[in-house]
Amino acid sequence: MRLYQLATAVLACVAITGCGKRESAVEYELSGSAMGTRYSVKIAEPLTAERRALLERRIDGAIAGIEQAMSTYIVESDVSRFNASDSTGWIEVSDSVCEAVTAAHELSEMTGGAFDITVGPLVNLWGFGPETVELAPPAPAEIAAAQARVGYRRVHADCSRPALRKDRPDVYIDLSSWAKGFAVDRVAGLLDELAIGNYLVELGGELRLSGRNAQGELWAIAIEKPSDNGGDVQMVVRLTDRAVSTSGDYRNYFVHDGQRYSHLIDGRHGRPVTHNLASVTVVADRAAFADAVATALLVLGPEDGMALAVREGIAAYFQLRLEEGFGEQMSPAFEALTSKPAP
Repeated sequence: MRLYQLATAVLACVAITGCGKRESAVEYELSGSAMGTRYSVKIAEPLTAERRALLERRIDGAIAGIEQAMSTYIVESDVSRFNASDSTGWIEVSDSVCEAVTAAHELSEMTGGAFDITVGPLVNLWGFGPETVELAPPAPAEIAAAQARVGYRRVHADCSRPALRKDRPDVYIDLSSWAKGFAVDRVAGLLDELAIGNYLVELGGELRLSGRNAQGELWAIAIEKPSDNGGDVQMVVRLTDRAVSTSGDYRNYFVHDGQRYSHLIDGRHGRPVTHNLASVTVVADRAAFADAVATALLVLGPEDGMALAVREGIAAYFQLRLEEGFGEQMSPAFEALTSKPAP
């Protein structure tokens, strides 16, 4: 087993195109770099040169705007300004950031704190942040000090302003488990406005799809097996008018004295999760929700996570690490998706 893998993306969903029985329709693809990863927009219908140019400008502008507002790597972003401030007063932010923080708070409440956008100090302490640190468990006193800065209820949003404030000057937020999905939803909204009905939007593994692929079939989505090597497909689901996200613990971890430590930190306890749930795939109406919920369910683990998925009607697919290979669990909502005949 590798000591540590630098890949930051833990999202295992990959879109694949099914083999159609008829000649493929026109497919237009726009791709580029954003948010430290790649994005792709596939449109399975004809576009004029004028509409293509318009679409490229609007997509690039939408993604750049969200990155400019939510990135922790851009020093002048709304999130970075909020994090750098030592004020506990209201700090103006964009509508999108305020909306994201409000939605994240609601999700934190729903998951009992398993999803928490303030968990960054603990992530950094355990060696999974941007700075290079010793890959070893921190001392209990260090964990306690970092945990004192963590807690989603320490951040408040007032979207009538729009503005945020925090209870402690050293509290900071990280929207990385929301921003990519939010950008995917924004791009999908642009396509809907332009009356484009057949598309697949992907950014860093977050997916949103509508209509049919170029062969006139449902979009085929491959879910990766959570192995260290990666690339092996566990199952394929065919969907339309849905968003898909996968979160896993198998690409970012370290081993110390024979113990495996995942990058997934449970802010409620200040430590990496220790259960055997290796990956969670969520199918939902919105990519931002799917992105965040997949992370929350993975933190909760196989029992509590599945109980939440069942209670809330979430379509979730769990892959569990067993002594030999992997096992799987499906929530009733996910099982219903896989058993439906293709329309």
